[in-house]
Amino acid sequence: MFGMFDRGHKIKGTVVLMSKNVLDFNEIVSTTRGGVTGAARGVINTAAGIVGGVVDAATAIFSRNISLQLISATKTDGLGHGKLGKQTFLEKHLPTLPTLGDRQDAFNIYFDWDESFGIPGAFYIKNFMQSEFFLLSVKLEDIPNHGTINFVCNSWVYNAKCYKRDRIFFANKAYLPDETPDPLVKYRKEELENLRGEGKGERKEYDRIYDYEVYNDLGNPDQSKDLSRPTLGGSSKYPYPRRGRTGRKPTRKEPDSETPTSNTYIPRDENFGHLKSSDFLTYGIKSLTQNVLPQFQSAFGLNAEFDSFEDVRCLFEGGLFLPTDAISKISPIPVIKEIFRTDGEQFLKFPPPHVIRVSKSAWMTDEEFGREMLAGVNPGLIQCLQEFPPTSKLDARDFGDQTSRITKEQLEINLGGLTVEQALNGKRLFTLDHHDAFMSYLEEINNLPTAKSYATRTILFLNDDRTLKPLAIELSLPHPRGKKFGAISRVILPAEADQGAEGTIWLLAKAYVVVNDSGYHQLISHWLNTHATIEPFVIATNRNLSVLHPIYKLLLPHYRDTMNINALARQSLINAGGIIEQSFLPGRFSLEMSSAVYKGWVFTDQALPADLIKRGMAVEDPSFPNGLRLVIEDYPYAVDGLEIWNAIKTWVQDYVSVYYATDGAVKNDSELQAWWKEAVEKGHGDLKDKPWWPKLQTIEEMIQTCSIIIWIASALHAAVNFGQYPYGGYILNRPTLTRRLLPEAGSKEYEECGKDPQKAYLRTITAKYQALVDLSVIEILSRHASDEIYLGQRDNNDWTDERKAKEAFEKFGKKLKDIEAKISERNKDPSLRNRNGPAQMPYTVLLPTSKEGLTFSGIPNSISI
Repeated sequence: MFGMFDRGHKIKGTVVLMSKNVLDFNEIVSTTRGGVTGAARGVINTAAGIVGGVVDAATAIFSRNISLQLISATKTDGLGHGKLGKQTFLEKHLPTLPTLGDRQDAFNIYFDWDESFGIPGAFYIKNFMQSEFFLLSVKLEDIPNHGTINFVCNSWVYNAKCYKRDRIFFANKAYLPDETPDPLVKYRKEELENLRGEGKGERKEYDRIYDYEVYNDLGNPDQSKDLSRPTLGGSSKYPYPRRGRTGRKPTRKEPDSETPTSNTYIPRDENFGHLKSSDFLTYGIKSLTQNVLPQFQSAFGLNAEFDSFEDVRCLFEGGLFLPTDAISKISPIPVIKEIFRTDGEQFLKFPPPHVIRVSKSAWMTDEEFGREMLAGVNPGLIQCLQEFPPTSKLDARDFGDQTSRITKEQLEINLGGLTVEQALNGKRLFTLDHHDAFMSYLEEINNLPTAKSYATRTILFLNDDRTLKPLAIELSLPHPRGKKFGAISRVILPAEADQGAEGTIWLLAKAYVVVNDSGYHQLISHWLNTHATIEPFVIATNRNLSVLHPIYKLLLPHYRDTMNINALARQSLINAGGIIEQSFLPGRFSLEMSSAVYKGWVFTDQALPADLIKRGMAVEDPSFPNGLRLVIEDYPYAVDGLEIWNAIKTWVQDYVSVYYATDGAVKNDSELQAWWKEAVEKGHGDLKDKPWWPKLQTIEEMIQTCSIIIWIASALHAAVNFGQYPYGGYILNRPTLTRRLLPEAGSKEYEECGKDPQKAYLRTITAKYQALVDLSVIEILSRHASDEIYLGQRDNNDWTDERKAKEAFEKFGKKLKDIEAKISERNKDPSLRNRNGPAQMPYTVLLPTSKEGLTFSGIPNSISI
């Protein structure tokens, strides 16, 4: 086999890679091939900091320990499989290659070639070093009668002994399964088998296996009975999307639960290790939970209080004094150190949230309260009121009568002469309804030591200037005789003045609404509807769509780092006793509550137009662009989002048309059909029998399906994630807890509302420790990494060799630039009052691009933080 070539011609190749610790040779020079270690280490020790020494070391180490073997796409070996070339090793290091990115290294390689081998379509690679490296790309040049072939790899390669089958990479050409060149068919199938694994055993770091598991790793019953949590997924009681399987050992006390660990397995290529800035953000979260937050608790106690609104603002303006021992374990991660200063004294200082950068009190206004339902961090929940009084979908057999107690008379006080019927018919009444989601768990929540709250309904009126005016807030509790007897409710109307007890009561009523909204946003709008629902598609895609499949190439950028951040969340954020349970109202019932809401999740409703129609926020109207008319014209999330949605769908349609000419091609695509069947029946198996799942039998169904996946992973996640700190960093504006119920007239607490309204407000909402927990985390989660890749961008221009696909992608990028310019112009229009509002913070979260850091803008391709 190795002697088949005529050595008269050679193919030149360029291999680009990164070492595990960015050419930290002390880590990688211990090899399985003798003679390299001592010499290489000697080069490094004597030439530290000298470029030539580093180059020589790289050549010495990598050239002798990494081999490639070409596989023909046009010639077979006699058995019908692609012919194999000679095993060839890397040669000279190329330190001056102009296309190299930061911390990347390139090497020459030369392959013997003759006409009997044909055109390369893949290659095997072997790593003979003990340490892994990250293979970015391989380029083959001057192939006779063909030219250049690119291989975009982006994969970790471990020592060859770690793999049952040699690692293989394919050229960047896409083929539908039945169009695959015959010599590559075997290799295409084998690689998918490698990625599926056998569903057995505990996964190792170097594995690349994608498989499904239920959420049975949130609790830690072996540590404490209080840390036991139900399994989510696999039952009608607690349905849930699936996560990646790790195969960890069960806990001793609950055999159905997995033992928690700080090093949860994810397929190796889903974790970019130390090569990405965003990974430092994940280490930052670990540092917070393991080191910084325990110091907060020690320094301030669990129930320490803010004494005034100015005390809260000191977190941004003056800093909060910390005892010296409270910073003894501060993380070396820059984003963590940034909030800790050492100017003679030790103190804590956060960047000022956008919501108070211009006005310190605008957050208290009713207009800003309503505007944030249209342009805030959770803008996809408000609904146009369809009936009055509002009703409940809770089962009356379990929860009794949950119909709203708000009366027409209470609303018509502030309707400017309109009746409720007239306002309903004119589509001028809206509701933010958190009643059902919270009433289901409110009795349990209010038994927690840190929580006292209500299930809330808010009704708002659309003014002539298209701003929203709150009319009434309904605060409901389970009937004291039991849930099945329904609810008891208290309706709070806007106060005529901001001063006095009634003004404080109204401000507190809004706080109960926002606390519910904060919890719903974090657990459902953010975690469930983006992070959790996308992970099954990541798994199904890698198990069923070959890297050669055009739909794999379409979707891959939108999965970057998602399994990584989700695994981290299960360790530190949504786990039993974790950050979410500590600092948000539902506490230990947080994930159970999201499971209850998942019962009503509908994949097709995640498309923005369908979502807006379902919520009554838009109506079908052929006279409007895209056949959709918004009920509130100045609805920033919807206006900007529809433009992004349409750009995504047009791009998907243009791309799909390159590869699929008929519906029959979709039906007959074996990989595509297996992908969708598994995504539905396994990834979202608890909802598999729902009739709304697309059948994926037509081109239009495939376009819509892929558009929804891309929308969820990019724009929807951006809309609910990157506004967290700009709005929620000021805990007064978006508290996450209420700790006591609304005072009754004549009580001591009611008198306090009139005498010291700030104290009354602060003693009700999130205490100091929980506020610091929340701010520390969302300040990290709201940031962009320096190497973030945004919608309309790719990490490699050679992601495909299909010219029409590249042209469609360029068109998509230009469209997004146009949208960005339009959004910026709209934000300057003073007649669009909801775009800036009393807080004077433009709605920028759906601008497609961003700089690094806390920018309140930018749509990354994927859920990467």
